[in-house]
Amino acid sequence: MTPRGRFLVASLSGLVLAGLVHGTTILLIPRLAESDALSRARSGENLDHPLAINTVAAGDTTPPVEAWLPIPDPAVAVGLCAYDLSEGPMRVSARTGSLMLSLAVHGPRGAFYAVTDQAAVRGALDLVVLTRAQYDEALANADEDEVSHDVRIVAGDTRGFVVVRVIAALPSQRAAADAAVQAVSCTVDSPGDEKAGG
Repeated sequence: MTPRGRFLVASLSGLVLAGLVHGTTILLIPRLAESDALSRARSGENLDHPLAINTVAAGDTTPPVEAWLPIPDPAVAVGLCAYDLSEGPMRVSARTGSLMLSLAVHGPRGAFYAVTDQAAVRGALDLVVLTRAQYDEALANADEDEVSHDVRIVAGDTRGFVVVRVIAALPSQRAAADAAVQAVSCTVDSPGDEKAGG
């Protein structure tokens, strides 16, 4: 092989190797990150209301240090409820009002379910995140004559978080948006609660 041919083979081999190393590194970043979204969310796991991520009542001040999610819209109040389904199903309850509210359920691989206040029944939105086994148990214990208004979501992983967002369309609604996020409750359902819920 000529020197030029050896140079081309060596260059192509180096490029292929560099590409493989780069691709592998990019794919491993989420697993090796110490401060990923799920880890940060767990700091609020024992709260019975959302951990405030972005409040909008402060006006034009800079976002708080805890605003580690992507830069939030300045008109959207954001809170977060972390869950660990090994402790039981997670119930997220919200009362709807004049402000638009949404709930998005996230697992280690990203968001897998979202719902808005349009799904509320009589002004209440109850989202229950469960494992497949917990869901099967809830169905087995359900009273056939009683209608459930819960939105039941089967999660693929036992740990994750629910992001609560409330939009303040006008500056005068900012305090109400913050209050609406904090009014959401995040609790672990006991077996009795799940049976009562339907």
